Amino acid sequence: MTSPAAPGAALPAAAVEDAPAPLAGGPRRRRSILKRLRRAPVLYLMLIPGIIYFAVFKYAPMYGITIAFKDYLPFLGVEGSPWVGLKHFERLFSGPDFGRLLSNTLILAVLNVLIAFPAPIVVALMLNELRQHLLKKFIQTAIYIPHFLSWAIVSGLTYLLFALDVGPVTVLLNDLLGGRVNVLADPDWFRPLIMAQTLWKSTGWGTIIYLAALAGVDKNLYEAAMLDGAGRLQQLRHVTIPAIVPTVIIMLILNIGNFLDTGFEQIYMLTNSLNREVADVFDTYVYFMGITNGAYSYSTAIGLFKSLVGLVLILGANWLAKKFTDSSLF
Repeated sequence: MTSPAAPGAALPAAAVEDAPAPLAGGPRRRRSILKRLRRAPVLYLMLIPGIIYFAVFKYAPMYGITIAFKDYLPFLGVEGSPWVGLKHFERLFSGPDFGRLLSNTLILAVLNVLIAFPAPIVVALMLNELRQHLLKKFIQTAIYIPHFLSWAIVSGLTYLLFALDVGPVTVLLNDLLGGRVNVLADPDWFRPLIMAQTLWKSTGWGTIIYLAALAGVDKNLYEAAMLDGAGRLQQLRHVTIPAIVPTVIIMLILNIGNFLDTGFEQIYMLTNSLNREVADVFDTYVYFMGITNGAYSYSTAIGLFKSLVGLVLILGANWLAKKFTDSSLF
């Protein structure tokens, strides 16, 4: 019979191997969490307003998603409305409007990714190359201003500039094209007009993130490139652009997550009976069906479909970024 080990004596290797491992998430993990809380209590207190905001305005309303699977009637309430399963989703996918809505939404979404997304990057790179500080600040201020204008004001300016026969831009187009152009009612002009508005309003504000990333580039890299004989374009290619690639990837993942969000206010204010065939997207269709026609369950099903597509896209984009690059969102 073996005698018990003396206090303080080392246990045999076999005994150590046979000893049960501490449970994950046990007392040790709880102690580490409490230790972090005690180490920086103020920082964790600062999280409380954000947590409350997301809990009240983001997570609590998700209960309303259930009406996408019901025939919701206001006088019966959410609980009293009968369950219908996937009826509204079947109506959406088999309906005559789905193909047109999907096509219009995808075209605008692709244009946003191909044109509106790279625009702030290009402008930020151009501003970064300016050596005159005052000129750089003036241009930055000038291109930031449109961001603070509402879409109502932007649409009003668009109507003034492109008014039939009297708008300054319309008069110029009439002279150049030798005809009578109605930009606001012509379906062929709708998407270029949307992209022009988006570029004018959002490009300047989007440069802030990329300029901040460029400000963090080590100046020694430029000096080393100059010593190696690199010119301005070579420094841009081999130093500046690689430095902001991680930021570009993160912003692209976030942008793809909102791929089907084409902007309700902007499109709604430019939509009319003549261009509706190309102007109708999921955002405006949800408004017309839910608010105007009172089809609450059907419009909720459309919104849920958009959200699921966005979730799949952002997870897929993040997986691809993690696999092929060193940057990812999570």
